[in-house]
Amino acid sequence: MNMMTAEGIAPLPPRSLEETGLSTVMMRDLLLKTMFRTNIGAVRSLGEQLCLPITLTQELIDLCRKQGLVEAMGTLHANSGGEMVFQLSDTGKARALDALSQSEYFGALPVPLRVYQEQVKRQSIRNIQLTRTQLTSAMGHLVLPPDLIGQLGPAVSSGRSILMYGPPGNGKSSISNGIRDAIGDNIYIPRAIEYAGQVITVFDPIVHTTAPLPQDDPSALRKRGLQFDTRYVYCERPTVITGGELSLDMLDLKYNATARTYTAPLQLKASGGVFIVDDLGRQADPPQKLVNRWIVPLEENRDILSLQSGEKFEVPFDTLVIFSTNFHPNEIFDKAALRRIFFKIKIDGPSQQDFLKIFQLVARKRKMPLDEKALLHLLKVKYPTIDNIYANYQPIFLIDQMISICEFEGIPNQMTPELVDRAWANMFVRDEVIVH
Repeated sequence: MNMMTAEGIAPLPPRSLEETGLSTVMMRDLLLKTMFRTNIGAVRSLGEQLCLPITLTQELIDLCRKQGLVEAMGTLHANSGGEMVFQLSDTGKARALDALSQSEYFGALPVPLRVYQEQVKRQSIRNIQLTRTQLTSAMGHLVLPPDLIGQLGPAVSSGRSILMYGPPGNGKSSISNGIRDAIGDNIYIPRAIEYAGQVITVFDPIVHTTAPLPQDDPSALRKRGLQFDTRYVYCERPTVITGGELSLDMLDLKYNATARTYTAPLQLKASGGVFIVDDLGRQADPPQKLVNRWIVPLEENRDILSLQSGEKFEVPFDTLVIFSTNFHPNEIFDKAALRRIFFKIKIDGPSQQDFLKIFQLVARKRKMPLDEKALLHLLKVKYPTIDNIYANYQPIFLIDQMISICEFEGIPNQMTPELVDRAWANMFVRDEVIVH
């Protein structure tokens, strides 16, 4: 993959308080709120809380001491390890309470939005160049039509939007996950970003998976490790997967009126990664409306968010969006919306040959012996009743049904025409009128 190394894209630690990009008042208030809420007074521990180098943490404490907000308690404090420990003065406590009444956020210093925008460019999803080998390897567990990888590769490498459509049960979700696995490198996610004095939390343990930090050459005498701004977390490229539950308000900033803090919307949490909209057409909002919301982001790589005050501002939109639907695109979109989705890829059911391949793979995995008579019964008797339309989910469904029946009957796993009939009966519901 044509990707920069972790060192190459690492945000450098600030060398001065000015280099954090934040106002002195904001940093001072975050220090006071953190001391008030955590009762921590040792410089090193405070530095870890604020995600600030120890020298700059000391500088910030000295600044607060000059203002009479913090006072030294000496070095003989329990667990201080000979380190100077500090506490809030009465004035400092009053200032901390005042700051908490404006915003409950404390801890890690946020990254200013303009600084984060530069980081997004360095680690953009659009910098990734996937090879056929990488994509094939990530999709290795799937039986796919030979030309599909050739369609998916350029779509993923472009970092543009993809619409996958076709009948249900043919692996659109599995292909989306395969794309995510193929990308497979790591980036830096800010714990929080700052805009106009407001803090927006971004890092979310549900969405983001932390990655082990690369070390220097293990044979080197001194291991320095990777030096970067710890206001960021080193993570796998994120993946957000939504389905029928996706609503338009999930794409807006979330404001917590009690804590007076903001949480980033899903697409901002997915920056540098993949956003999968599964089952498009099953949401409460119509698909056309959902895609209309994405028009500016998809075309201009920027999104518009609004603060409580109504002020609008721009954030980077650096996300590979994959829409997946069982509907024909013409049924759910107008031509203008379709034009804005860059790649449209049909995922059809397998051919009979591919169906048998999948059946064989699943049977081997599930330890189900294949039986020629039962397979012929399935292909010549059962499938003609549904116009020989095969789907990728069917081998797993039928084999698991037969295994359940065998377990219930107390017989070894086996495949017979009669067991095929019983499994088939559970795959479809007969059309009939139920009298109430």
